[in-house]
Amino acid sequence: MSAKILLVEDDSQIADYIARGLDAEGFAVDRADNGRDGLFMATDSQFDVVVLDRMLPAMDGLSLLKALRAANIDTPVLMLSALGSTEDRVSGLTAGADDYLGKPFSFAELLARVQSLARRRGGVAKAQDTVLRCGDLQLDRLTRTVHRGERKIALQPREFRLLEYLMQHQGEVVTRTMLLEAVWDYHFDPGTNVIDVHISRLRRKIDDGEGDVLFHTVRGAGYRLAAD
Repeated sequence: MSAKILLVEDDSQIADYIARGLDAEGFAVDRADNGRDGLFMATDSQFDVVVLDRMLPAMDGLSLLKALRAANIDTPVLMLSALGSTEDRVSGLTAGADDYLGKPFSFAELLARVQSLARRRGGVAKAQDTVLRCGDLQLDRLTRTVHRGERKIALQPREFRLLEYLMQHQGEVVTRTMLLEAVWDYHFDPGTNVIDVHISRLRRKIDDGEGDVLFHTVRGAGYRLAAD
């Protein structure tokens, strides 16, 4: 089962960015855009991690965090803030935050911190959950390695992300639009054959010389990764 994340962030652009990224990584994300609603949701539902902005309307992040800890709710909290001084970090951690990330941040760093907190909570990453499999193809999300049977396959970072997404959706038809948004973070068609080029490279690395083909093109619709 995927870990459940509560995202409390009033900047809709940042919230959309984080939520899309976490959703693509398999997390279930609920959102609140002010501190009062965030506190209500955090106390009313069971979450594996709370991603909490420090500066919020209705109730600021520090007050929300203190209220959670006063209510003996021990859900791991990753606090986000543009206030990045040592004093600001100390005040956030002293209030009960488990981790503190200054803005601006890279999504890759936020994801690593959320995954770490979720593992601590016991919500996501038992060791077996970090390994994706499709037939004899195996992708390890922690060590960033890929094997087809006994053969190790070297992938570029974008190829790895593309394969990871396809394996998360194995058996399903994945459209070009889905790939552009999830792997390239494009929300428009750039009018290039970037997807076709990467799929072709990935197909050669994964399927060439193998008896069972895993990559399938669904004409007019997209691609499907399946061991059938």
